[in-house]
Amino acid sequence: MSTPVLYGPIGRAVRRISPFLEADPLGVYVAALSFWSAAIGGTVKVSSRGNARPVLLWSALVAGTGRGKGTALRAAHHVLDKALGRFLATHTTSGITSGASMVNHLWEQQEATAETERGRDVRTLVVEEEWSEVLRRVKRDASFTTKLRTAWDGATLRNTTKDEAQEVRDPAMVLHCHVTPSDWSKYVGESEAAGGSYNRILPFLLGSVPLLDDDRVSLPELDGRELADAYGWATARPRVITLAEDARPLWRIVRRYARILGEALPEGQAVFIERTAEQTLRVAACLAASECSETVTEEMLSAAFSLVRRSVQDAVRITKGATSPKVKRQPLSLEDKVRARIEMHGGRATSTQVLPYVGATAAEVKELPGIVVTVERAGKTGRPATVFTLRGDSPDQLSVTETLRRPRPEQPIVSTQREEKRATVTRLDAYRPEPTPEPAPEPKRPKPREDSNPFLSLL
Repeated sequence: MSTPVLYGPIGRAVRRISPFLEADPLGVYVAALSFWSAAIGGTVKVSSRGNARPVLLWSALVAGTGRGKGTALRAAHHVLDKALGRFLATHTTSGITSGASMVNHLWEQQEATAETERGRDVRTLVVEEEWSEVLRRVKRDASFTTKLRTAWDGATLRNTTKDEAQEVRDPAMVLHCHVTPSDWSKYVGESEAAGGSYNRILPFLLGSVPLLDDDRVSLPELDGRELADAYGWATARPRVITLAEDARPLWRIVRRYARILGEALPEGQAVFIERTAEQTLRVAACLAASECSETVTEEMLSAAFSLVRRSVQDAVRITKGATSPKVKRQPLSLEDKVRARIEMHGGRATSTQVLPYVGATAAEVKELPGIVVTVERAGKTGRPATVFTLRGDSPDQLSVTETLRRPRPEQPIVSTQREEKRATVTRLDAYRPEPTPEPAPEPKRPKPREDSNPFLSLL
């Protein structure tokens, strides 16, 4: 399985809350990127070969019931809500089940904002947590999939059946949905994908939901200033993001990967990955905008390709009838648990704030090399209290989040040499073992020549 890189300020925020989250961090990262693309989609475009397109990212979290799709959605809100101001509260909708209702919603929003100080605003985030219900109903509307394709392309949408003609230019609509693997196979068929409607959506199979030792712990607060500054930068005026020169060699590889792999797969699977190169470019542009950059570097493009390549693999698994991969959560050591409790209380915690939650005695905690135990008394007559802090002079002292991110010896760390404000880019599987999915039978298809298909081994 491809290992996505959690890149930039969004990736750092997801890694920060992951140890406190009962959901696959991949789902949080994907949902947050879709939200981000919707927020900046009205002003930011990406260009290659002189053709500017939207940066809209449509995504689907594919997993069984109770696999953390809703938890991932709420965590993505936690990552971006403050940074985006009131965008998520005012621009999120659901229940669009026909092409006419889609155009009507965007048109009404356009009319409502036409006279405002910032002008017309047709940004819309459609979140469908029960997407199968929508798919059942849209089967009766032949125009729905056509208008889906038009919206993703950013082309003009029109309603011609209304008494009053409705027209929306440059729509900026993003679709984020949740669906089970069985419903995906049932409603997102080969014929619909062949038309280009559903291969514009990036599907991701989520791993099993981890269980935390203490489910009462809330998500830690995040410093959203970096993302807030990037949001202000991205929406201040129209911007077109382009490829930097150092990214062009990798871009050629991405395009070849998409073409050769599409030719090697059976038609029923190949139709779902026809837009791999375009999706990679859109993800990379969103990552660039999150760092206030109008150019996509090789590092950004590589991180985007790692995410889209994972979606390609998951799309193939879904169309083979595979279920979600099984991912076991790496258990925390006693020291990791103690560090988490101390960090939660600002670097200083009493015994009553630590011991009941880690299942250990004060004597056992005192033996931990990275923990300092002191006894403090409030005044001359106050009752003594045992206080735990982190050892500051320990050369290998790490926060619990950094400890969880340390890879096993056989797993390399992907790091950057950029400015100090940039955190290390860490692979998603650095704190979780590789998933071990059940092998699925290969479909019967002509075996391609090995020398003509160098990318097949990446699946």
